[in-house]
Amino acid sequence: MKFTDLFVRRPVLALVVSTLILLLGARALGDLPVRQYPLTESTTLTITTQYPGASPELMQGFVTQPIAQAVATIENVDYLSSSSTLGRSVISVRMKLNADANQALTQAMAQVSQVKYRLPAEAFDPVILKSSGEATAVAYVGFSSKTMPMPALTDYLSRVVQPQFASITGVSGVEVSGGQTLAMRVWLDPNRMAARGISAGELADALRQNNVQAAPGQVKGLYVVSNIRVNTDLVNVAEFRDMVVKREGDAIVRLGDVATVELGRPAPTAARPWTACPPSTSACRPRPTAIRW
Repeated sequence: MKFTDLFVRRPVLALVVSTLILLLGARALGDLPVRQYPLTESTTLTITTQYPGASPELMQGFVTQPIAQAVATIENVDYLSSSSTLGRSVISVRMKLNADANQALTQAMAQVSQVKYRLPAEAFDPVILKSSGEATAVAYVGFSSKTMPMPALTDYLSRVVQPQFASITGVSGVEVSGGQTLAMRVWLDPNRMAARGISAGELADALRQNNVQAAPGQVKGLYVVSNIRVNTDLVNVAEFRDMVVKREGDAIVRLGDVATVELGRPAPTAARPWTACPPSTSACRPRPTAIRW
């Protein structure tokens, strides 16, 4: 008696077993991964540090180099590249293939924290971003307007267009490039500053002291509760020009006496010897406005 004789004498059993094998095969077929290439993980860590007003040489020596030396000791680093521009340092750390991205990010944060005390006090905290695959944009969209100035167009892209692009399925990030951030621009005149004996540091301190928002607390009565808020920020060009930056006896030096104050986009660097711009260096370099993701 052979094993196959059982299915010859019992055709119902043979039908049931064949149907069971067919169902199991169909179930397994749906779970099989179909890939043209093997599954790999390529991780890139990007460390960005802002230092408004700093020259590329200062960024390279006092910001980029300490951070790069620290993150170079991370395990499974393939290669490292960096760039230092006006007020901006960018370090890209490419990890080896299939390296643990979360572990690399944790190690990078720990290494950067160890060298933060070596960075200039005015520099912003380094920002570490993790990306998978090539750190290149897959699409660029250009914008222009005949009625809106460049700062207004940049503000519209940041508030309206960028969130809509970011909500598209499959889009990991959206970045506005080449815009001009609308801000209060202060162009210092070295000759007038030297004549009045005032330095750029004193002007920076005066700007910080006049841009304070705080919540001291509440005044509670029997039936009334009043919130106390300290708001000393300046809101228009006239207030910035009238801001007192130095006082010696009866002599008062105002910001308008040593600087040109205007609201809007930056002027060419050659025409302005010094500028107090927002942290983004793109605000100090006029370029075509585009949005990428």
